[in-house]
Amino acid sequence: MLTIAGLSRKQRERFFLGGKRLPSKHCLGLAALSAKEINEILENAVPMKQVISRDIKKVPALRGKTVVVLFYEPSTRTRVSFELAAKHLSADTVNVSASTSSVVKGESLVDTARTIKALGADLVVLRHPSAGAPHLLARLIDVPVINAGDGMHEHPTQALLDIFTLRERKGTLKGLKVVIIGDILHSRVARSNIWGLTKLGADVHLVAPPTLLPAGIERAGVTVHHRPEEALVDSDVVMVLRLQRERQRQGLIPGVREYARMYGLNAARLALARPDAVVMHPGPINRGVEIADDVADGSRAVITEQVTNGVAVRMSVLYLLTLGRGA
Repeated sequence: MLTIAGLSRKQRERFFLGGKRLPSKHCLGLAALSAKEINEILENAVPMKQVISRDIKKVPALRGKTVVVLFYEPSTRTRVSFELAAKHLSADTVNVSASTSSVVKGESLVDTARTIKALGADLVVLRHPSAGAPHLLARLIDVPVINAGDGMHEHPTQALLDIFTLRERKGTLKGLKVVIIGDILHSRVARSNIWGLTKLGADVHLVAPPTLLPAGIERAGVTVHHRPEEALVDSDVVMVLRLQRERQRQGLIPGVREYARMYGLNAARLALARPDAVVMHPGPINRGVEIADDVADGSRAVITEQVTNGVAVRMSVLYLLTLGRGA
């Protein structure tokens, strides 16, 4: 059985990529990536998933490298996923939470960036409530930056793991009817998925109340619906988004109960999709609001697969970006 524990850097490149490298220096959003670049990340995630399925889930690919995980917003799945991805690649990780750092003393992102640079980080993973923050950081420090979610802008690695999961289940995205239901307006996951799915040939349909849809979203090459029943017919994939109740203070919906009745994915609505349709959710789930318990826990749901695949995809991104720096 082939192992990579004792391979040189060039041999590891061939094992993982056939010698390829990710052209982009950063991973800031799928809007900026080509279909070819997206596919390279996904293809490289395949051997990464083999690594995390082994008894010893570690390879020396990034030994001696330091990954800083800098989060200005709460997170469980994304933060832990990036930490595990780095550890599986033998990188050292430094986890910085805004609530326990100098940010609470008023330190700006610019000054934090300068500190990180001075400390010798090799790569930074940033989650920030302000759209564009990772782009600013990328201009300030001379190391790769990965966007782990910036405001209502993008969440590229979430979309990549969603697409990777679909490729495993469906083989190809070309021609798949993908229905995204929920709070599109505030969802960085939706934006990244729209960019990625459409570039790879999927037929994307959005379902939300008019107040929870961005103006002019049709220009992104998607079809918009205001009723889930009309969109779900013959769908191959149903992606449910969390109702971001922390952002609903403007009265954009009548109430949570009304939203669940009109837009929640239940068994009756899922029956309109194809028999082999899969159900996705980026988490965390508001059970009984955007999705019913029996659907979230049902045989069509691939929610736990998404979590597992998130580690493999983030390993791929970490490896490719650091390799591009001469790892």
